[in-house]
Amino acid sequence: MYDLPPDLDRLRTLETWLTLTLDRVRQQIKEVEQRQQRPAPEPPPTPPRTPDWGIVQAGIGTPTTEIHRGDCWAAGKTLQPITAERARAELGDGAKPCDACRPDRPLGMPPPQP
Repeated sequence: MYDLPPDLDRLRTLETWLTLTLDRVRQQIKEVEQRQQRPAPEPPPTPPRTPDWGIVQAGIGTPTTEIHRGDCWAAGKTLQPITAERARAELGDGAKPCDACRPDRPLGMPPPQP
């Protein structure tokens, strides 16, 4: 098997080393078992989906109701999500398409008349 030292001092040293090593292995086993018993962490919440279309109602800073694409940088924080059908209806009723994102083009609406 293994050749062990013949003298007592080295045998005691080996015994101490093996005891310490066994203690470390047992501690590691305990930590791994505890990790396996814990439930997996929940994934981070997904950010809200960017709407395809939005409306900014007339008010302070916005003289007329405007329609925007959902990812428009000019929409501001008051953008309310709407459906494509409502965006078309609002544009047909006189809402102004945003000059930056031009939502009337992908919606198939005729360009606004000056």
